[in-house]
Amino acid sequence: MRNRPDSFATTAIHHGYDPMQNEGALTPPLHLTSTFAFDTAEAGGEMFAGDRAGHIYSRISNPTNALLEARIAALEGAEAGLALASGMGAITATMWTLLAPGDEVILDKTLYGCTFSFMQHGLAKFGITVTHVDLTDPQALAAAITAKTKVVYFETPANPNMRLVDIAAISEIAHASGALVVVDNTYATPYLTRPVEHGADIVLHSATKYLGGHGDVVAGLLAGSQELVDQIRLYGMKDMTGAVMAPFNAMLILRGLKTLELRMDRHCGSAQKLAELLAQSDAVSQVHYPGLPDFAQHDLAQRQMAQFGGMIAFELKGGMQAGIELMNRLKLITRAVSLGDAETLIQHPASMTHSTYTPEERALHGISEGLVRVSVGLEGVEDILDDLAQALPKTPLRSAA
Repeated sequence: MRNRPDSFATTAIHHGYDPMQNEGALTPPLHLTSTFAFDTAEAGGEMFAGDRAGHIYSRISNPTNALLEARIAALEGAEAGLALASGMGAITATMWTLLAPGDEVILDKTLYGCTFSFMQHGLAKFGITVTHVDLTDPQALAAAITAKTKVVYFETPANPNMRLVDIAAISEIAHASGALVVVDNTYATPYLTRPVEHGADIVLHSATKYLGGHGDVVAGLLAGSQELVDQIRLYGMKDMTGAVMAPFNAMLILRGLKTLELRMDRHCGSAQKLAELLAQSDAVSQVHYPGLPDFAQHDLAQRQMAQFGGMIAFELKGGMQAGIELMNRLKLITRAVSLGDAETLIQHPASMTHSTYTPEERALHGISEGLVRVSVGLEGVEDILDDLAQALPKTPLRSAA
């Protein structure tokens, strides 16, 4: 008998499931049902009262989803997990549960465009104060937090400009004022960073991205304490949003988790090489990648991340037009939003994922008009490097022939 916990990969493949309790089925069964039968009327009543474990209706829980929830909780080092219809479903269900009119939420300066839109143009309409603070500086939070602050929310690394936030330092300040800390861990995944272990209360994912890994499903996940997750399940998900993950989608995410470690190793290794190529190019004014020694928060990345991720942002000296021209010259790398797929994807945040910001808001929140974002895929790294090298402005265009 061994005395150590299961490794990350073993947990991702085996946690919470025994084939011999499921007629020997190596792959967990897919439970395509909306409702569940009760042994007796008394048993059904006890489940509705919360006095007996069991499934009632798939808007609340489902055995396939429950396995995924147990697995993401184990991978994140949390007590419980919750599966939702999308990453935005996870965010909105969480915020509707934790916030009420008169409360304040403090957000980092940089957020994914739809998250920014929901917070700034959604929550704010319902009497919730939305305050943006540069959370890369913990003292900025200490100066801004008030008795009304109920949630501190951030991404690390941030989408799209790769800013990092010190989870432990921010959590200490937030908790001292009675606020909860919610972290979007989509870019890093639990393989690289586990925010709960650094003090966060809730960790969120767009499982559409690295956790699914194949670009064929839209899904969200969150993990945290049993108490908080139960509240979000029964209020934010069940009643306020109805953002329930379909069991088939849960099956796809369970499949993706089995190869997450292998894929992340490849994403990270290739991204490091691509970032180094970009850093050497005369056409590039700045590369934002935590694995580069001159990245402003490289020391924090080394403390907080196991590896440096598969996402890169960079600035071309020619600004937005140079970025458009570069993207149009690419042959292998795909012009598309989203991230974490097997394919390498490139996009222009100002006109695509972050177009919900006004130009003034983008400038204020650190998203330049010329920023280009790359999600480094699983193709042969030399093929990715060759394609980017030929597309950079210093390289003449290839002949049409």
